[in-house]
Amino acid sequence: MHAVSKYDFRQFQNDLAAIDRQAEQSRVGADDGADRLAQAKVEFLALCDRYQLTVADVVAFFPEEEGIQYLQGLIADSINSAKRSR
Repeated sequence: MHAVSKYDFRQFQNDLAAIDRQAEQSRVGADDGADRLAQAKVEFLALCDRYQLTVADVVAFFPEEEGIQYLQGLIADSINSAKRSR
């Protein structure tokens, strides 16, 4: 039977610690939710422009219920942005 050396266990601990450090750095460096949402919206609109997609194309991509929710979200966002601009 092969005995596990202390180095193997230490290396395993070091690898876990490196993963923890990387995860912590990701959390610290991550944008907040609003920034991520804004970035996603910009990327989405760029795709729509690039492929000349219409709202109907986008809605057709979703199952019917999700398409309706998407449209309701667009309407709510436009109403909220109109209220904020006043």
